[in-house]
Amino acid sequence: MSEAQHDNLQNADGQDPIEQQIEQQDDVTIISQSVLEEIDNSNAEENEDDSIKEKHEIPMLDYDALSMEELTDELEKLVENEKVMAIKDHAEGIRKAFSDKYHHFIDEKREEFNAQNNEEGVDFEYHFPLKNKFDKIFNDYKANKAKHFKQLQNNLEHNFAVREALIEELKQLIDSGDSNIGDMFKKANDIRERWKNAGAIPRDKYNILWNNYHFHTERFYDVMHLDKEARDLDLKNNLEQKQHIIAKAKELLNEEDVMKAFRELQLLHRVWKEEIGPVDREHREAIWNEFSEITKQMHDKREALYAVARGKETENLAVKNEIIAQIEALGTEKIDSHSGWQAQIKKLEALREAFFKAGKVPAEVTEDTWAKFKNAVRAFNVHKNVFYKDIKHEQHENLTKKLALVEQAKSLQESTDFNTATPIMKKIQDDWKKIGHVPRKYSDSIWKDFKDACNAYFDRMHEARNAESSEEVEAFEKKKAFLEELKDFTLSGEHKADLDAIKAHIATWKTFGKVPFNRRHIEGKFNKILDALFEKLSMSKKDTEMMRFSNRLEQLSEGDDKRALEQEQFFIRKKIDEIQSEIFQLENNIQFISSSSKGENPFIKEVQKSIERHKDDLKLWKEKLQQIKNM
Repeated sequence: MSEAQHDNLQNADGQDPIEQQIEQQDDVTIISQSVLEEIDNSNAEENEDDSIKEKHEIPMLDYDALSMEELTDELEKLVENEKVMAIKDHAEGIRKAFSDKYHHFIDEKREEFNAQNNEEGVDFEYHFPLKNKFDKIFNDYKANKAKHFKQLQNNLEHNFAVREALIEELKQLIDSGDSNIGDMFKKANDIRERWKNAGAIPRDKYNILWNNYHFHTERFYDVMHLDKEARDLDLKNNLEQKQHIIAKAKELLNEEDVMKAFRELQLLHRVWKEEIGPVDREHREAIWNEFSEITKQMHDKREALYAVARGKETENLAVKNEIIAQIEALGTEKIDSHSGWQAQIKKLEALREAFFKAGKVPAEVTEDTWAKFKNAVRAFNVHKNVFYKDIKHEQHENLTKKLALVEQAKSLQESTDFNTATPIMKKIQDDWKKIGHVPRKYSDSIWKDFKDACNAYFDRMHEARNAESSEEVEAFEKKKAFLEELKDFTLSGEHKADLDAIKAHIATWKTFGKVPFNRRHIEGKFNKILDALFEKLSMSKKDTEMMRFSNRLEQLSEGDDKRALEQEQFFIRKKIDEIQSEIFQLENNIQFISSSSKGENPFIKEVQKSIERHKDDLKLWKEKLQQIKNM
């Protein structure tokens, strides 16, 4: 049958009456309604719109277990590939599941927003493109359904008028008193064929119209007593067809797929009522009772199947209640770190997914279970948001501190007093690292401002330090020439004269002054020459080391490299600590050995020598430290 029939019927509250008629029977039948009434109503519904029959062939998924993305894809597939009334139940199930998940999702986002924004006049907004896509698909479905109903109404009313006219024609045939029995049978059969092909009618008029038609059909057979042989033959043929239907119905009782068997039984009822005429009065009641009894047995099998499904739903309810309890417990745990809460959030997501995949629960507790789940998740989020609200307060304090550092850095970025400004800028950078996170929406911008100010200063400083003044270039050239002279210098072998000569070279080198920053490598070449001369000179290790160290300090001082001097001092302090610790350990060891040994012990003597060497080294390092302090 074509999809056509409906438009202008609307009741007082604006709802379409034909849509009301279609929206009724579900797989779960109200027990107070008899199974026969159920089958009649179902067949009436399918008679109204043939496309409804196809809904049985489309699997109904567990939409509660699907994500919003999966629900959107499923609805799009159904709308694009199936007839509109064949997916009515599917579309509504998908809409409800998506709506529940979406509102739950938005509630969480709103709570997070409220926890992070206390300013008045700031309204919550959240853009969720998937919702727009889903709404568009569902609106397409509703538009298709409205178009279908508009086409459907006209056809239903037209077909109803045609069938009423056929009943009236049958009544006139019965009351005509025509004596030609053959002509009357021929006309009655013509009316029957036109009746079969007349098309669907409104469901609320289905049973009344069919009963009216069958009433007059039986009247026709009753008045045909003049041709008893023809009438009995037709009644016998109808009886055989109905007995064949009963045989098929009995076979369906052995079908393993109960729902499939029940759907086929509905079709048999439809054929029984709509396509086969009456039987003689003698068999009429008995054969109907036999068919009804088979129908009731099929109904009992279906109810047993529903009982199993309800048992599974009860099991699902227990699973979901346990998940809810775990979420409630999760929301009461004391967590005091961001990483800890991130772990809690992952646990919640796993529990949420398990809840949606747990399957359907009994219909009478569906709303209550969903409400408990939402409340448990909401309580978790409230507990989480309290923590992040405190974090937010701390982040705002950090923001204030970093903004102050940004202003300080900006105030120094144009400074030309590098000796004064550089230590301050380095301290600002160290302070910045010690301050914690700031609110995310300010993080990138404030870091950019700070980085730009620091880079501007240090780029200018390096540019200035790398500039080659004429005096520094001249100093470099003098030192370069002096290195060439030193290559010809040789020691005389007389200690004092040689030492005075080396000191004179050092003094001469210092008179040349500073060299360009990027040419300081020449200082290293001079130091290597000194090291070679000191090695050849018969000086004590201590004197040699101190002369080298003094020369190094003077070079660092001339370069205004305070950071290098600080690092040198830190290194010396560390060496002093290490040597003192080693001396302490050796002295402890020797006391232990002395207490457990008798007489002189060669090992003890060796340890004592090692202690003396360490003490000499300690004295040397302490003199180096004092020399730095004196500077």
